Amino acid sequence: MKLFLPKQHGAWAMLIIPFWLGAIQGGGTWKHIPFFIGWLLLYLATYPMLLLFKRKKIPFYTKWTLIYMIPALLLLLVPLLERLTIFYFGLLMIPFFMINAYYTSKNQDRAFMNDISAIFAFSIAGLASSYLAHGVINIETIVFTFLTSVLFFIGCTFYVKTMIREKKNNQFKWISWTYHILLVAAWFGFGFWIVAIAYIPSFLRAIIFYGKPLSPKQIGIYEIINSAIFFTIIAIQIVLLK
Repeated sequence: MKLFLPKQHGAWAMLIIPFWLGAIQGGGTWKHIPFFIGWLLLYLATYPMLLLFKRKKIPFYTKWTLIYMIPALLLLLVPLLERLTIFYFGLLMIPFFMINAYYTSKNQDRAFMNDISAIFAFSIAGLASSYLAHGVINIETIVFTFLTSVLFFIGCTFYVKTMIREKKNNQFKWISWTYHILLVAAWFGFGFWIVAIAYIPSFLRAIIFYGKPLSPKQIGIYEIINSAIFFTIIAIQIVLLK
């Protein structure tokens, strides 16, 4: 049986990076492994679940929702039994899921606000991951797990749109470039020079690659590299602050 998988390849980085930054921040345990697998399956379940809002192929999408959802919920029992209050992070994601459902029902899956909503939901998972070990969320967790992830992936959204859907939109180009420049400058300004360095590759690729005839596959490969660099540098920052 061929698996029914999401087509939004960029979402894989959003699935992985905040979660494991959170694990590093809060202290990793073996329970993070079933937690992550459950989180992965939950994400896979939400893809056909959202497609149900298009009111097409309902039996097919229902089948795949259940195929992923049932093992996801079983695996997520591991972190829930360890720390029941982690459930509240799931509640925080619900409004963002409803926003995604709305845009899906309108066949506007690529809408900018739909992307932003998904980014916030994925980044909340980073907070949950950090919370698992000791049941604590502090300002460092919010800044270096949640905020850094949100800002990074918003930049990715700007960049990808300037390369594909908005590649002829000069105004959108300047919004993207300004965002990336201010992001680096702001982190330097607040004294977090390691974090600022993590965003420099994003800033450079937003300017250097703009207007280049890159295929979606090439854009995706460069984004994987950029995401790996970002994750590594932010992880170093988190470890140094411990």
